[in-house]
Amino acid sequence: MTRGRLAAAVAVLALLGAAAAMLLGGAYELSPSAAFAALLDPALWGQPGALAHLVLGEPVARVLGAGPPPVLDTATLIVWNVRLPRLVAGGLVGANLALSGTLFQAITRNDLASPYTLGVGAGSGLAVWIGLVVVPSLGVHLPLLASLGGALAFVVAYSVAWRGGASPMRLVLAGVVVSAIAGSLQSALFFLARDLTVIRDAAAWTAGSLAGTGWAHVRVALPWTLVVATLALASARYLDVMGLGDGGARALGVRVERARFLLAALAVLSAATAVAVAGHVAFVGLIVPHVVRAFVGPAHRRLIPGVLLGGAALLTLADQGARLVLSPLQLPVGVITGLVGACTSWA
Repeated sequence: MTRGRLAAAVAVLALLGAAAAMLLGGAYELSPSAAFAALLDPALWGQPGALAHLVLGEPVARVLGAGPPPVLDTATLIVWNVRLPRLVAGGLVGANLALSGTLFQAITRNDLASPYTLGVGAGSGLAVWIGLVVVPSLGVHLPLLASLGGALAFVVAYSVAWRGGASPMRLVLAGVVVSAIAGSLQSALFFLARDLTVIRDAAAWTAGSLAGTGWAHVRVALPWTLVVATLALASARYLDVMGLGDGGARALGVRVERARFLLAALAVLSAATAVAVAGHVAFVGLIVPHVVRAFVGPAHRRLIPGVLLGGAALLTLADQGARLVLSPLQLPVGVITGLVGACTSWA
């Protein structure tokens, strides 16, 4: 068995282990037989359109002509409405963060690049703070605000770095500047907030958390994840060529500035998708590409599928730790990934 296949097998086993821990553990404990029965509940699978109500939502289910929502017992509701969507959402968030980090490391030729290199994380956090403190009526739109804030930060950083082109070094430096400014504004808004609930909500968002995620979050993340992953795989050759430097890429016929901007936009979209669901989750996008690259090599045709699987495995496992280590209390998943990332870097 090659190292790449071994890593893939380990990641799959990690995902299966996280799925088992998610379904069985928690404040409402289920035996393996009860969890399996809830997964295969005839009340859910035996009614046409029953799954549509749960997974696709009521409006879509009505459009599809599904009947009324089914009456389900407690175990089935907990498995299908709470634990499964959180598991899927965690996998999507981890995959997006790992993919975004891979793209940023390729286009900046910087091994320390991450999804938040160009100020994406700080911009998202600032937008969340503005929505909670300055315009509280926007609090229900935090995922959208976070995405828009991250995208705006990227545009500002790219504009600052542009000097007839945006070199990788200027992009990184501009991202540091944008992050510093956004971080300072977040600190100012922290002192303006007088409601303890607002402070706790913003702190949970900026620390990264999957608590409360449901099928609505999966419906937000899944389409963008598929789009970005497909486009990234289609761009694998360009990502490989960008590693040769601007001169080498131009010699092979690549329009460097256009390719860098479009690939950076993909990375930002991937990061914004993750931030919209879970907030600011640290280290996943920095560590996973390095670990996977050690097993499959630098070729992005193999690296991209590897980081998608590795990111999903890492975040789902970290979420189980965040959910169960102090049960019934739940830590932000960003705390666990931060500890894992720091230990990995030290090692």
